[in-house]
Amino acid sequence: MTRHPRLAHRAARTAVQSLALCALAACRASSGSSTAATSSATPPATNATLPAPYVIQNGESQVVPAFADTTQWIRERLWVETEFDSDFDGKKDRVHVDVTRPGPTANGLKVPVVYETSPYYAGTLGNDDVFWPVKQELGAEPPARTLGKGVTFNPNRARISNSQVRNWVPRGFAVVHSESPGTGLSQGCITIGGSNESLAPKAVIDWLNGRARGFTTIDGSEEVKATWATGKVGMTGTSFNGTLPIAAATTGVKGLEAIIPVAPNNSYYRYYRSNGLVRSPGGYLGEDVDVLYDFVQSGNPATRALCNERVRDAVIGKGIDRRTGDFNDFWASRDYIMQAGGIKAATLMAHAFNDWNVMPEHSVLMVQALKANGVPVQQYYHQGGHGGEPPLAMMNRWFTRYLLGVQNGVEKDPKAFVVREGAPRLEPTPYADYPNPAASPVTLYPTKGGNAVGALGTTRTPAQGIETVTDNVSLGGVDLARAENSPTRLLFATAPLTQPVHLSGIGRVRITLSSNKPAANLSVWLVELPWPATGNNNAGIITRGWADPQNARDVRRSTPLVPGQPVTLEFDLQPDDQIIAAGKRIGLMIFSSDKDFTLHPAPGTVLSIDLDQTSITLPVVGGASALK
Repeated sequence: MTRHPRLAHRAARTAVQSLALCALAACRASSGSSTAATSSATPPATNATLPAPYVIQNGESQVVPAFADTTQWIRERLWVETEFDSDFDGKKDRVHVDVTRPGPTANGLKVPVVYETSPYYAGTLGNDDVFWPVKQELGAEPPARTLGKGVTFNPNRARISNSQVRNWVPRGFAVVHSESPGTGLSQGCITIGGSNESLAPKAVIDWLNGRARGFTTIDGSEEVKATWATGKVGMTGTSFNGTLPIAAATTGVKGLEAIIPVAPNNSYYRYYRSNGLVRSPGGYLGEDVDVLYDFVQSGNPATRALCNERVRDAVIGKGIDRRTGDFNDFWASRDYIMQAGGIKAATLMAHAFNDWNVMPEHSVLMVQALKANGVPVQQYYHQGGHGGEPPLAMMNRWFTRYLLGVQNGVEKDPKAFVVREGAPRLEPTPYADYPNPAASPVTLYPTKGGNAVGALGTTRTPAQGIETVTDNVSLGGVDLARAENSPTRLLFATAPLTQPVHLSGIGRVRITLSSNKPAANLSVWLVELPWPATGNNNAGIITRGWADPQNARDVRRSTPLVPGQPVTLEFDLQPDDQIIAAGKRIGLMIFSSDKDFTLHPAPGTVLSIDLDQTSITLPVVGGASALK
């Protein structure tokens, strides 16, 4: 396979860091006073309470020569002892750590830390095809996959990573990296969401606060202490590297003051399943937890066979249940949203609304949980795909406030920033919050004619009856949406919009259906019509969702469908914030197997959709009057 998706952010980050990023004051002003919020007028923060050579301007820590002098930077590596033994050798695992800190720390200056941890630093599997085959009948035992042989081990790596260093060391922060258990030069077994992935960064934070021991070698007794650290830590990273700050924060570890997760996977079930349905991440058909395990296995070859036996095969292989897709205790243990009660770190969350790899619900649902905790939260969303950090100024304000303790008024900044359609990614529009507080639910109902294009409106028309779709996974969703007529999908669309319509939040569908077989896939797309003539192939997709009709009653238990007997499903689509242009139509498309995401059963399953019991509820800014 090509380079793993979660590594793609690295090249993007390098390009982004070379740009002159906008200050918050320079970001786009919102059009529409009812939805926008502007930063309260607060006096510029000063560096009066910080020791030299810190300089604070506009609430941000500035690059200064004493910090930026690379010839004076201090680099060191060590192994931090954890509180777990995940490789079954009777000894506590040690994780590999490196440090880059500014020169003044040699003379007694204590600095806070920006910390990134990852399973990717030592490389990934490369082009080996270890994905699950997706051509199978639903409910059948999945065909076998090729197991990974592991990444080539390099015991001589002296440096873990240089990510984050250029941004933060010149501003007076140390930068710390660590390798996840079972990867690189860290001990332990990979678990992909297991407890050791949360406790490993916790141990590093404990070491930075003097509560855990660090050693100069992987098996020696000479200790290293972080006497140069204030104990205040901020974590950041993208994708898997953005997931691990959340994982660490769920432990409630003291000293983790702030996190900036970018496109984090906050629930492995939501990453690999949807409402009981086996679903792949976008672009990686057939990936699952055990596949990801194989991709990142770069640790000591001496422990790999035992880790494979006791973790990959005995725990992950038995827990993922690709036959039913049901939720179970294995998935619950890998759901950070369910563990969010322990999070105390101030969170600046970043995600994209067109991220079909780690979908936006991961961040939106986590933010809902954090708000319930009373944790300080700010959100940044853009219209692109996977990855994409907030503007550097926004991140700087966050870390300056919570790591340096500067009262820069970030609490009074807008709670949400959304990059509008066509705007540069680093020029977001501020809003009072996300979802937009002015949005309210509007329910739309279909009118028969969906094999062509039926109507979709706010008034329910009775006696619409039954319409059918015949599954054929060889036809992709984009082709179905573009087709004037197709027996493979139902499509219902509003009248052309007379003014732009702003959707902000989570849509929800209600569908009553029956099937001629005991199992079926169900896929729902919200699209704009006519399909855009320019842009990428997904340009007409507003949002999407998937569900298993066998789990209509209980996501933990599949109940085979009785042919001809209807079931009713209600489920959420992926969150979105999008302005649909005047002249466009909003379309609801219902079909069965999704070529790019679901399993691929043989064609021929027939779904009968009861239009009188089918609807979609959308979050519309301005409510029903705005949609009319």
